[in-house]
Amino acid sequence: MDTTAFENWESEVRGYCRNFPTVFASALNARQVDEAGKSYIDFFAGAGVLNFGHNNPNMKRAMIDFLEADGVVHSLDTYTTTKRDFLTRFHDVILAPRGMDHRMQFTGPTGTNAVEAALKLARLATGRREVVAFSHGFHGMTLGALAATANEAFRQWAGVPLRDVVRLPFETAPGGKTALADYAAALADPSSGHTAPAAFLVEAVQAEGGVNVASPDWLHAVQDLARETGSLFIIDDIQAGCGRTGSYFSFDGYDLDPDVITLAKGLGGYGTPIAMNLNKPAVDAHWSPGAHTGTFRGQGLSMVAGTVALDYFADDVLMDAVRAKGETMRERLAAIAAAHPDRDWEVRGKGMMQALDTGDGAFAKAVQKACFDEGLLIGPCGSGGRVLKLIPPLTIPDEDLVAGLDILERAVAEVAR
Repeated sequence: MDTTAFENWESEVRGYCRNFPTVFASALNARQVDEAGKSYIDFFAGAGVLNFGHNNPNMKRAMIDFLEADGVVHSLDTYTTTKRDFLTRFHDVILAPRGMDHRMQFTGPTGTNAVEAALKLARLATGRREVVAFSHGFHGMTLGALAATANEAFRQWAGVPLRDVVRLPFETAPGGKTALADYAAALADPSSGHTAPAAFLVEAVQAEGGVNVASPDWLHAVQDLARETGSLFIIDDIQAGCGRTGSYFSFDGYDLDPDVITLAKGLGGYGTPIAMNLNKPAVDAHWSPGAHTGTFRGQGLSMVAGTVALDYFADDVLMDAVRAKGETMRERLAAIAAAHPDRDWEVRGKGMMQALDTGDGAFAKAVQKACFDEGLLIGPCGSGGRVLKLIPPLTIPDEDLVAGLDILERAVAEVAR
């Protein structure tokens, strides 16, 4: 394994490679193979990008056909047949069945671009500056999104003050049950010093924050307060969306009506970059042409693959499988926790985003290493990296899912000893 080129010439900022110290050469569905021929089961899936597996064959075929036909790969925001196909398919499969009339805004290639655009639009639409964001939330690494991100491990590198964010406890955090009511009371008190925010930015499932799952009632309370104060209600569904939780949106079935929904990661299907915001028309109308731009908004390959990805949501076959596999994952994690009753571990998640909160970052790190050594890729998250998060491709074969869970169980038992 030759890592000389990376060690000599790549920036010190590289991170994931330090957790997965090998050189990968190929990948298919839920497995990656390194240049020595060792196969790894992937429970990390590109940090939640590869919902439909590595090198999905249907998407690959569509992308090859597109390239061979000299399709328009880069288009800024000009009209192309490829974008028209994506817009139409997304409307027909995702928006129309839900009675949604949101406009689709392509923001740039990454999730943080989507969040930045959403925050800018909220401030433009309301004329206000402050945004409410929640403890343990993760929204991106560029400055506006980083201000909304809670984790000090990321915030410390900003180099400038991260301002104009009011931080409230998430529902599952200490104080989370009463914080909204307390904040509402402060906003209603003209002597409190608080003014109404531009938006409330929230994840229905906090992925990087530790797989914390909000209840429908609490999310409705956030939405209600946003409506009462004339603020926008923004749901960041970048990692938990695109089918990860057993429905396209992580909040499907909750009867919520967000003003803006941010999407990225699994949106492009194949792992190619794309990000998109869904804006209510009345909110979107605050934009003027060119008020928010980006060189890589019209990524043709991503739209081709993303259009194929939408086929998975034309019926319930994949989502039924996701819910079933998610239950298998939850049951196995519960059994692992039950085998170590003295540890007081917690299992939580939704669909195929499941987690074991070990309460100990060093322990979780050791488990990750033990898993890697045996051929399983997982990534800790949450406060101090104490939560073992499982986000395999939604298309993972049952035998790979079971084999990966077996490796995890052995790794946990080994480290616990």
